[in-house]
Amino acid sequence: MNSLNIGVLAHVDAGKTTLTERLLFHAGVIAELGSVDRGTTQTDSLELERRRGITIRSAVVSFTIDDLKVNLIDTPGHSDFISEVERAVRVLDGAVLVVSAVEGVQVQTRVLMRVLTRLRIPTLIFVNKIDRMGARHDDLLRDIARRLAPGAVAMGTVTGLGTWDAATRPYALDDLRHLDRVTEVLADNDDSFLAEYVRADGRVDAEDCRRRLTEQTGRAVAHPVFFGSAVTGVGVADLVRGVRELLPPSGESRDDDLSGTVFTIERDASGRKAAYARLHSGTVAVREHLTLYRRAGGERTAWQEHRGKVTALQVFERGGAAPALQAGAGDIVKLWGLKDVRIGDRLGEPGDGPDEPHFAPPTLETVVRSVRPADAPRLHGALLRLAEQDPLINVRVGDEISVLLYGEVQKEVLQTRLEEEAGIAVTFDATRTVHIERPAGVGAAFHEIDRHGDHEVCATAGFRIEPAEAGTGVRYGLAVEPGSLPAAFHAAIEDSVRSALRRGPYGWEVTDCVVTLTHSGYESPVTTAGDFRTLTPRLLERALRRAGTHVYEPVGRFELEVPADVVSGVLGTLTEAGGTPDDMAVRRDTAYVTGVIPLGRVHEFGRRLPGQTRGEGMFLTEFAGHRRVEGTPPRRPCPRPDRSG
Repeated sequence: MNSLNIGVLAHVDAGKTTLTERLLFHAGVIAELGSVDRGTTQTDSLELERRRGITIRSAVVSFTIDDLKVNLIDTPGHSDFISEVERAVRVLDGAVLVVSAVEGVQVQTRVLMRVLTRLRIPTLIFVNKIDRMGARHDDLLRDIARRLAPGAVAMGTVTGLGTWDAATRPYALDDLRHLDRVTEVLADNDDSFLAEYVRADGRVDAEDCRRRLTEQTGRAVAHPVFFGSAVTGVGVADLVRGVRELLPPSGESRDDDLSGTVFTIERDASGRKAAYARLHSGTVAVREHLTLYRRAGGERTAWQEHRGKVTALQVFERGGAAPALQAGAGDIVKLWGLKDVRIGDRLGEPGDGPDEPHFAPPTLETVVRSVRPADAPRLHGALLRLAEQDPLINVRVGDEISVLLYGEVQKEVLQTRLEEEAGIAVTFDATRTVHIERPAGVGAAFHEIDRHGDHEVCATAGFRIEPAEAGTGVRYGLAVEPGSLPAAFHAAIEDSVRSALRRGPYGWEVTDCVVTLTHSGYESPVTTAGDFRTLTPRLLERALRRAGTHVYEPVGRFELEVPADVVSGVLGTLTEAGGTPDDMAVRRDTAYVTGVIPLGRVHEFGRRLPGQTRGEGMFLTEFAGHRRVEGTPPRRPCPRPDRSG
């Protein structure tokens, strides 16, 4: 049986989870529809998801269409959980992007579509909620073509729009108006088709258009648009036919060597760890020993290898996961027994090239503190278990414990999960924007063993730190013979280097630099690895003072659409928020502005925009790296004693 792995993606509240439920019902997998409001859907399995009515963690369900098995990943819609979507899109053959017929194209819709386009993932668009008052058709199609996908083509029309009696009527390819729109999209994406169309004086073969539409959808240049209502089920059958006929199945081989990607990890009530993996080729079986690969710390091209044994596995069929002895290419599989597995690990051969992120990294930070002193020793472990499921929260332990965030909703969810799953009540410090430091020049520091004195450390070490290209992280190298120190001492030095750079002169993490060990020495048997762990941060602090550092803030490229008559006031607010416009155009009473804005000021600007634009403003940002802070650099607060412990 062929398989197809698709994701359902949407802006929050567009009806994504309800559509997933309706697809399962349509396929006969469930006998009764669940409800997001009642917390009875198949994919919102966390109690917290049911209470809040939002998807927090990606979930997998399965159904069949004729001879095609479809594994469907329901992803979060709220922007605070975009890291879950990041992991899911890496394992998809296709996607269904849900757009509300009432709210239309929203900010998150555009962010998602950009990534799907960048990854060339074949995507169908489902316009949901046609039965809601205020639902739109023609002007929404124009918005979709202008803001989301130039290759959008409607696959049907709607009667009774905005009423409970709303219904859909699929277009047939012998409908000349529909055929004209299809040929227009095909010609825009295929010069050979355009040439044939001109030679034939505008006459086209309907079946040839159908075949070419399927081919262009598979190349992610055409995007069929279906209308319907997930609540009433109208239009869902048309969407199912589109999934079957227009999205390409995986087409992967079980005869090749094993290759797979781990994209989600969860723990059950007993604490057992299960890894969700997409198998790209080959097979995996119970009791099989697997080789897993992950990126080495700080290196873009290096892989670390580790092994594990599969003690149990499940594949997805008829709704949920079912025990199996073996799984193969195209399957999404749930594996137990891989104790050290992490999200992003590769099964079998790791493949070529780095795994570049496609969504913005988190740019907010907060400190977590336990309310009860007795819980303080357990807090770190509980956060690490949550970080297994979302590595981007990046738990850091020093004088205090901090995590990275996308937003305040994510903070609230972390607080609730810590209390309900680990029994630990916590508070958070105020959320702050994460800056970074980069060396301004070259600095060096050196310490030599004084064999005649009574010193705290008995070790020789010297370091040079210098700037590196933006985005390269921390690179560590040796200007000494590797054999000049025991391997354990080298490991202690490198670990200490990376740990020391987490806090620069202004308190922010130091990155985009090269650190070189220039001198080394020890006194056997007196010197220990602890001597190097003590000495390294002191020398790096001295070297950084000599090099100096600049502080950089995270910035985003923005796109702003506002009514032309209010643009001057909006630009004033934008400037107050630190935004820098670099281009503006006015078309049909709408002003389009692009530029750069500090990501720490985005929420402030976005909060004021609706009131200034009569609710018509559209503001989209995309992470664009870091820029140097002018004037007095912000300092990261020094850790204060954790009174909870």
